[in-house]
Amino acid sequence: MRLARAKVNLWLNVVGRRADGYHLLDSLVAFTDLADRLEVGPSDGLTLSLEGPEAAAIAGDADNLVLKAARLLADRAGVAPRAALRLAKHIPVAAGLGGGSADAAAALHALVDLWRVAMPVEELFDIAASLGADVPMCLAGRPALASGVGEILRPAPSLPPCAILLVNSRTPLATPEVFAARRGAFSATRPVPSAWPDLQTFAADLAARGNDLTAAAISLQPAIADVLEELRRGDGARYAAMSGSGATCFALHDTVEAAREAGMRLPASWWRHAGLLIPA
Repeated sequence: MRLARAKVNLWLNVVGRRADGYHLLDSLVAFTDLADRLEVGPSDGLTLSLEGPEAAAIAGDADNLVLKAARLLADRAGVAPRAALRLAKHIPVAAGLGGGSADAAAALHALVDLWRVAMPVEELFDIAASLGADVPMCLAGRPALASGVGEILRPAPSLPPCAILLVNSRTPLATPEVFAARRGAFSATRPVPSAWPDLQTFAADLAARGNDLTAAAISLQPAIADVLEELRRGDGARYAAMSGSGATCFALHDTVEAAREAGMRLPASWWRHAGLLIPA
């Protein structure tokens, strides 16, 4: 069984734009204990079954990223694409948490083992990149500093121990629309410290960088502003912001218990998860 962990962009700065229109980013990516679960086994063909509380949102997708990852790996490795995959979906779909990318990365890891593929790690990451900008960082599965359009990854310093509250008001938001709505100057790239000694220092650094897409996302989905207001109003939140291009927001807390208590005060219609930020 492979865990496909939800990712969060703890900061996201837009630092430029390429000639082809894609924006250049500077972001700190981390992972949480919220995860989809993927099981694989031998089969005469390639099948994918779905279960879990968020499975209905992708039930009609006959060719999602998991199956695409399987076919690409089989083609590159020269093996028949034969596997029975079972995905338990816990990460909300289209929530900016990289669920589909994490599922694809988990499939690559699991099928390399199942099919006994001998492949250089660089080639595996090349397959991941062809599936989407977030798949390589999910394949690495540890805190990373992302640049370029998200495809250039460097290991990040270990994060201080903390809990995280993830919240989504169940409002869909398309990433291309958010980037198109962005206005203003580009941010400067800031140096990254060698370590964050404690949560207070870490939160202060996050606040200094922020998320350059927040205003654009709120202009498209004003409910995001409501979520941020509630997260910042709650006692004990060290820092709160939007993750990536939205629509999920997060707040950092000292303990899971504190994060869970803060989540209980939110509207019942909002999705939330209180858990841990994976430090390394």
